[in-house]
Amino acid sequence: METNNKNGCQLCDATWGGEYWREIEGQNMYFCCNLCADAFENIVNEVKRRTGWSTIEYLELHGNYIKGGRECVARNMGQIFRFYVRTYSDGRLMEFIER
Repeated sequence: METNNKNGCQLCDATWGGEYWREIEGQNMYFCCNLCADAFENIVNEVKRRTGWSTIEYLELHGNYIKGGRECVARNMGQIFRFYVRTYSDGRLMEFIER
């Protein structure tokens, strides 16, 4: 899986040295902290649950926790799934709205 965050953390794109790694979708992915990894994994699992996809090829995330959530687009095998998500500070999903 790829994301639009190429410089740092796969969720928030932070580049400060958190150095936290987690395997998601069969890939060892970099995150700035375990909370971003938890939130990212919860988002991936919710997208897969709602779409019925077994995997996600690309996940585009815009926005952040502080500014009230993220507008996102998931892509898989030519299909597109748009959604808005907000998370709690511990990584649990607070709000997930299909667009």
